[in-house]
Amino acid sequence: MMSSLASLAYAGRAWPFEQARALIARLIKARVEGHEAQKRALNLIEAGKLDEALGNFEGLGRPVIFETGYGPSGLPHIGTFGEVARTTMVRQAFDAMTGGVWPSRLICFSDDMDGLRKVPEGIPNSEILREDLYKPLTVVRDPFGEHPSFGQHNNHRLMKFLDGFGFAYEFLSSTDCYKGGVFDTTLLMALERFDDIQKIMLPTLGPDRRSTYSPFLPISPKTGHVLQVPTLERNVSKGTIVFEEPDSVTGKAERFEVPVTGGHVKMQWKPDWAMRWAALGVDYEMSGKDLIDSVKVSSQVCRVLGGVPPEGFNYELFLDEQGQKISKSKGNGLTMEDWLRYGAPESLAYYMFQSPKSAKKLYFDVIPRATDEYLQQLEAYPKQDLAKQIENPVWFVLRGQEAGEGMPVTFGLMLNLVSAANASDKDTLWGFLRAYIPGATPESEPLLDRLAGYALNYFEDFVKPSKAFRLPDAREAAAMRDLAERFRALPADTRDAETLQGLVFEVGKTHEFDPLRAWFQALYEVLLGQSQGPRFGSFVAIFGLERTIDLLEQGIEGKLVGE
Repeated sequence: MMSSLASLAYAGRAWPFEQARALIARLIKARVEGHEAQKRALNLIEAGKLDEALGNFEGLGRPVIFETGYGPSGLPHIGTFGEVARTTMVRQAFDAMTGGVWPSRLICFSDDMDGLRKVPEGIPNSEILREDLYKPLTVVRDPFGEHPSFGQHNNHRLMKFLDGFGFAYEFLSSTDCYKGGVFDTTLLMALERFDDIQKIMLPTLGPDRRSTYSPFLPISPKTGHVLQVPTLERNVSKGTIVFEEPDSVTGKAERFEVPVTGGHVKMQWKPDWAMRWAALGVDYEMSGKDLIDSVKVSSQVCRVLGGVPPEGFNYELFLDEQGQKISKSKGNGLTMEDWLRYGAPESLAYYMFQSPKSAKKLYFDVIPRATDEYLQQLEAYPKQDLAKQIENPVWFVLRGQEAGEGMPVTFGLMLNLVSAANASDKDTLWGFLRAYIPGATPESEPLLDRLAGYALNYFEDFVKPSKAFRLPDAREAAAMRDLAERFRALPADTRDAETLQGLVFEVGKTHEFDPLRAWFQALYEVLLGQSQGPRFGSFVAIFGLERTIDLLEQGIEGKLVGE
C-alpha cells in the first residue's frame, strides 16, 4: 500500500505537487501504449502499487529526466539558481509521491557552445571578450584569467553555488555533448528532416531572416565563429551540409562542407532545445513566461525529431529595482553572492518557492522580509503534522530533512539591534543575545550566528546610509518620558517581550495617539532613524531596560539627530 507520505503527497496542494501529478500523467501517456493500458497503469500508481506498475509496463521503468537550461553568456544570476531550485522542488514532490521507487535524474544543461553575441556589462578585461565575439563560449577566453574559457568560468561559478546548496544534479555541457557524439543520432535525423523543421520555423520569422535561416549554425573552419548562414546543400548520406562564408578581407565567398556531427555545427536555439529534449529524453523542464511561444515551437520540432515534448510550466519573470527583467548580459538584479552576503541560503530557496506564477522583484530590499517570513514558517514547522509540514515551504527548502528549532530573534529585530547598539561585529551582538537567550552560543545557535553576520552586512550597506533621526514633538516627548519612567519601575532584569509590548501600548493609549501606529512610528523615527521596525517590546527585551531608557533619553534630548 501507498506510504503515509506518498498518499499525502499525491493529494498535496502546493504547486510542486500539482506539477508532479501532471508529470506522472505525462509519463503514462508518453510511455504506455493504448488507452486501457494507460488507465491500468494510473490506477496502480494511485493505489500505491508503483512496483507493480513499473514491472508491468516496461516503458515506465526508465529513469525520469528533469532538466534545467542555462546560457553562460554572462555571470549566473539568481534567476538561474531559481530554476534549479524550483525544478528540485518538483522532483522532491515526485519522489515523495512515488516513494523514491521511480528513479529520477536532474540534468543542469549549459548551452556553452552558443556564440558570444555581445559583451556583458560589468566584466573586467572586456576587450578580450570583444576580440572573441561570435566564437563559442567555451572558446572565448576567460577575462578573469581563472579558467580555459569564459563559458567554463561561468559554468564553474554556477556549479560551485549549486554544490553549496547541496543540490543533486548532473552537469552537462553543450560543447561536450556535441563534440562527444551524444547528439549525433538526433543531429543526423534533423538533417534528414530538415524541410520539416523549416516548415515549423520559417513562419515564425520575419521576411529578411526567413530568406537566410537554417536550423544548423556551422562553426567556421577559418574564424571559429558560430555562423548565421544559409545551408546551400545537404548530403544526408554523408551527414554533411554546405555553406558559404565571405572572406573578411576580399569579401569573396568561400564554400565549405562540414559534418553536422562531431561539434562542427550547433543548432539554432529553438531547434537546439527540441533536439536536446529528444536526444536526452527529457520529461520535465520549466521556463520563464517570456518563452511560452518558444516552448510551443520547440515542442513541434521535438515531435519531428521523434521525441515527446517535456511536461513543464511557465514561471513569471524576476524584475530589478526599476521593474525591468533581470538579465545576465545587463548584470541588473542580484547575483547569488549578493544574496548570500545579506541573507541565509534558506531564505533564498524560500523566496523561489513562493508564488512562481507571480512577477517578483529581485533586489536587495526583498531579503529582510524573505528571511523573516522563512523564520516564521520554520518556527511553525515542528508543531505541524505531516500533512501540513509537506505544504510548508520549509519542507521543500530543507528537502524533507529535519528542521531545527525556530528563531527567537527576527532579522528585522537584529537590524535594529545593530543600529541601536552601534554594533560593528558579532561579538557585540552576542553580548545582547546571551542575555536574552541564556546559554546560547554561536556553536549552539549556528543559524542565529549567521543571521547576526547578515544583519551587520545589510545594516552597513543599506540601512545606515539611509537613516534619518528626528526630534520628537511635545506630545511624543511627553509619552517617551512616561515610557521611560514606567520602564524604570520594572525589575531591571525584565525580559518578557509581551509584558514590555503591553506597556508600550498602554503609554500610547494614555497619550491618545490615534491611530496607535503613529506612536510606534514616532519611536522608530526618533530612536532608530527609520519609519518602521520590529515589535518594540521584543526590541526592548533583547536590548535591555537600562539601555532602552538611555536611548529614550537621548532621543528626547535630540542627541541622536546628529548621528
